[in-house]
Amino acid sequence: MGSGGRRLLARVRGRSPRYLAQYAALRLTARLRAHELEFPLLSQDLADSASLRPPVERERNVDRAPEVAWLAAPPGPGSGGHTTQFRMMAAAIEAGQKTTLLLYDRHGGEFARKADVVRRAWPWMTADIRPAPDRITGYDAVVATSWPTAHVAASRVDEGRLLYFVQDYEPYFVPHGAEYALAQDSYRFGFRHIALGHMVQDALRDEVDAASDFVPFGCDTDIYRALPAAGPRRGVVFYAKRSNDRRGFALAIRTLSAFHEACPDEPIHIYGDAVDDAPFPHVAHGNLDPTALNALYNTVVAGLALSFTNISLVAEELLAAGAIAVVNDSPLPRADLGNPHAAWARATPSALAEELITAVRRPDRDAHAARVAASVVGRSWRETQQATAALIADELTRVGHPRA
Repeated sequence: MGSGGRRLLARVRGRSPRYLAQYAALRLTARLRAHELEFPLLSQDLADSASLRPPVERERNVDRAPEVAWLAAPPGPGSGGHTTQFRMMAAAIEAGQKTTLLLYDRHGGEFARKADVVRRAWPWMTADIRPAPDRITGYDAVVATSWPTAHVAASRVDEGRLLYFVQDYEPYFVPHGAEYALAQDSYRFGFRHIALGHMVQDALRDEVDAASDFVPFGCDTDIYRALPAAGPRRGVVFYAKRSNDRRGFALAIRTLSAFHEACPDEPIHIYGDAVDDAPFPHVAHGNLDPTALNALYNTVVAGLALSFTNISLVAEELLAAGAIAVVNDSPLPRADLGNPHAAWARATPSALAEELITAVRRPDRDAHAARVAASVVGRSWRETQQATAALIADELTRVGHPRA
């Protein structure tokens, strides 16, 4: 046996089948450069702010409804970013804009299946759904909703106005490098930016000197609200997203391990991704629709709502249901969550676990839950929806393109 074989044998000796399978997959992934498939764009759809030219003006007939397309990647059920986008689209339809959802998927695949996911998960979103064509024409305006779709809009749109509904500062999603630069460049394309929240507006100004129109964060208190108590609240909840590092999965697992060690009788609920390797007992719920999720929130004392960029929608939805939202302390999520009942902690397992422990050890935790829920009553997305629809309408009345 050669030295290479001996090294390999030493590496795998005594390892579990799970480790061996993971190691083999990792080596194969590296050999095949499979990570290249994670890049969210086709090469021909990459745009460059230094060489862009604006699309031509589309002649408007004021006697017809404006036609507006929204570009998005195909969502999975429960996607918070898509839920917010679809709320804005629903308001645009209500405001009289003929609205179309264009789905862009660099991997292709079956369009009918992707459209069916949208129809089943968001039945109230009634816009037409079509695949993004090679050349995008026939719309008075096109709204990008992420850095990849901003590149698609810049590369494929031939006519009409261009806007960008910005829910987060997306360069923060990846390490500093090529993808970071490409994401950052999407804010230099000259689109009209609609910034969801103060954190986004501040980042656009401070990082790329880009102007934006502000629209506020909302909360769906029609769904997320206090329900009649079915018994005393117990335990904590966590939304698991393994592949989304900005939502702190690895940190959350360590936090919940520390919490379980201190409070072994308090249940831990996990929904979203399966966590079959968790080092603590938990109740696995899988993916839940909003009504079922609110019912779960109404049974727990607190929940982890970690975010290392813009604030997660989970935080205020927990609060609306009477559960304390434990959030990693940072100026970014703090910018748009001013609720006094949120519990902020340093982003370490022990500090976050301590806030969960404090919450479940409150002697008045059920009475406190009522106060927490009351602090969110009256909140909604209505102002955000109306402002977004109005900004699109305003853009359609402007003369000249901003990057002309």
